[in-house]
Amino acid sequence: MRSAAISVLGALIACALLLPAQQLALFLGDGTRMAVREFEILADRVRYFSSDRGQWEEVPLAIVDLERTNAENRRAQAVVEQREAEVRRERAAERRARTELHSVPLDDGVYYLQDRNPVPVEQAFWEVGRSKARGVVNVLAPVTMMPGRRTFWIKGLAADTVTSGEKPIFYMRLDSFSQFGIARVEPQKDRKRRVVMRTYIVPKAEEQFEKYEEVEVFRQQLAPLVYKIWPVDPLPAGEYGVVEFTPGKSDLRVWDFSHQSPPAP
Repeated sequence: MRSAAISVLGALIACALLLPAQQLALFLGDGTRMAVREFEILADRVRYFSSDRGQWEEVPLAIVDLERTNAENRRAQAVVEQREAEVRRERAAERRARTELHSVPLDDGVYYLQDRNPVPVEQAFWEVGRSKARGVVNVLAPVTMMPGRRTFWIKGLAADTVTSGEKPIFYMRLDSFSQFGIARVEPQKDRKRRVVMRTYIVPKAEEQFEKYEEVEVFRQQLAPLVYKIWPVDPLPAGEYGVVEFTPGKSDLRVWDFSHQSPPAP
């Protein structure tokens, strides 16, 4: 029995040596937990270095709960290994992000990752009422605050830029902090246009509310004002746009694209 216990404790010690000092623990049969830096078996006794008192001490082997000590130290070791793996993944992600950042052109705009190369996406003209504008111009001349609803739309039923794959990836280089994402664009065949966004205006409160069909996306910041975005779920075929705007203002900018889903297997 004693030889078996020594064998188990020997394996435990080998495992325990892999743990940082503050992670080791020695459990007694009555549930007492002792923080130790290291420990070893000496015949019928366990010799350990107490983390609390900073000295070597001994206890009888018979009162040590080997099973619990083994289980808890293995669990602690798993936690340490998991944290180390997370650090390695974060560092690898940082290296990949730096590599990606170098591939993004320096001009502000949106770029579609096609065959590992960022391809510029043309910024679309949009119309609202009878006023025709482009996003950059609208920052300087916002739409007048009038009561009711306004519809922002793009001419044509399909975008020139065509994307493919389940989750197309885009890079954005912005000139200022704003809200951005991917919106589903609503084609209106009878009017030969695509609706991007609708705004609802409350003139007395001088407030404006934007409504659009937002696609849930992941956002990864590669550098200040430089982002990588891609859909959380596979993107169905259809018309979309990468949008950027300031809530409450009519400074919308749109980079439209048509997405083609991969063929079913």
